[in-house]
Amino acid sequence: MGLLAHAQQDAQFSQNFFTKLNTNPAYAGTSNAYCASLDYRDQWVGFPGDPKTIAFNGDAWLPMIGGGAGLTAYSDALGFENTLEIKLSYSYHIVLGPGILGIGPSIGFFQKSLNGAWMSPDGKGGPSNPITDPLIPVGGNSVTTYDVGLGIYYATPQGLYVGISSSHLPEQTLKGSYQQYQYDVARHYYVMAGYVYNASATWDIIPDVYVESDASSTQFQLNVRARYNKTIDFGVGYRMNDAFVGLVGYQYKNFEFGYSYDFTTSDIHSYSSGAHELAIKYCFIPKPPSKTEYHQNPRFL
Repeated sequence: MGLLAHAQQDAQFSQNFFTKLNTNPAYAGTSNAYCASLDYRDQWVGFPGDPKTIAFNGDAWLPMIGGGAGLTAYSDALGFENTLEIKLSYSYHIVLGPGILGIGPSIGFFQKSLNGAWMSPDGKGGPSNPITDPLIPVGGNSVTTYDVGLGIYYATPQGLYVGISSSHLPEQTLKGSYQQYQYDVARHYYVMAGYVYNASATWDIIPDVYVESDASSTQFQLNVRARYNKTIDFGVGYRMNDAFVGLVGYQYKNFEFGYSYDFTTSDIHSYSSGAHELAIKYCFIPKPPSKTEYHQNPRFL
């Protein structure tokens, strides 16, 4: 008997406010700074083959191109399946009211691969005890294709932001050299929004919402963080039918550090001890080039 299940294909992060560029190319450069972030997530710790994801995002404000540019690279390992994506982003900036509206695409390559050294739930399989499954290539397999995304992102200096984006626009079907290996890349949709509320001279309240969907499965996450003296963050989040999230963060000069822990609420909590996520971000605002001033003395030719 066979059963068919549908789920989101892109990796998820509890600290999605660190990974905006990963899902929305229009975010590039909207902070008017040069930024780079690195995020690592170990989901469902203790579960065999648990997902492990690492993502790098870098973006810069480049006035000479009318906006910003960015680079994203992430790897997501789940059991014997691995996803690798590297893409470039461009965002054209338009001054709109008190903020900046970014509009732009991303383009890069997308790779799916299977490790032939797989292990079945009953302990059979793998190089030392091979068994045959017509749907899993014994020697492994991989397939690579191009990928395109598109996004819109609006942000104000006061801390309000709203973004809408979509990834995997071509919705391609990937077929490997192994005859049974076929992977359908579903188009994904993202909505994000957040705001920095200045509650007092020393406290900021930062709510944000994040929605992701592939039109088959939809996930919703709400976070609320409190920031003390522009330095220390702590807060909570909830991801629908999946987990409660504890959030802490620290800002030191140009660096920002974040850690989150997922308290799993789905049935899988009986087999894992939650999820850990670490993030680090570095930003700096470039100094404009100094202008050389000169003049001619009218007394001399």
